[in-house]
Amino acid sequence: MKNQGMNLNELELNREGIIESVDCDSNIKRRLLDLGLVKGTKIVPILVSPSNDPRAFIVRGSIIAIRKEEAKKIKLIM
Repeated sequence: MKNQGMNLNELELNREGIIESVDCDSNIKRRLLDLGLVKGTKIVPILVSPSNDPRAFIVRGSIIAIRKEEAKKIKLIM
């Protein structure tokens, strides 16, 4: 069962979300898409930096860091 959507920055640690859309600026969006953040991809936040920005996520078996500003523009379905 799918719940209402949320932004990636709202996803709790170790909870899985599924990417619905990426609405960042074109350069950042291209980079995120190249890293595998495409519609339907599972993403899990696993680490938070001491300043709470950026956060580390597992995406397609890789760990990547995403800043809060970009994470706010990535929509998820649960």
